[in-house]
Amino acid sequence: MRLGLAEVYNPSMLPTLRPGDRLLLSYGARVRPGDVVVLCHPFQHDLLIVKRAVERRGGGWWVVGDNPEVTNDSREFGAVPDDLVRARALLRLRSPRAPRPGGGPQGSEVSALRRLASSVRPLGARSRRLRAR
Repeated sequence: MRLGLAEVYNPSMLPTLRPGDRLLLSYGARVRPGDVVVLCHPFQHDLLIVKRAVERRGGGWWVVGDNPEVTNDSREFGAVPDDLVRARALLRLRSPRAPRPGGGPQGSEVSALRRLASSVRPLGARSRRLRAR
């Protein structure tokens, strides 16, 4: 299994992923419905995109973003052939937020631990309930 990192740049996967989040990827991993995947855009193969694999359709994966307002997914370009799916995301590594102004020393250690604990989340098929759209 080959591992790698990728950075999220756009809001198509909000609220699950935010711009600036990093993903730990597994190249060549088996994809299951509900997994977050990195794939080549079907119309622009040098552009990598992050989407959620929903189901198999017509020899490929139907992929959608979690943000219903962004339609740059299978609703626009159809099912994505298997050979364009590059990796499955294993973990989200969220960038720490900047400290709040006036946030004094009280509770700063607790806040830092909470931020650290929430910065790493698994992204498997069972990590989030799928919502009907």
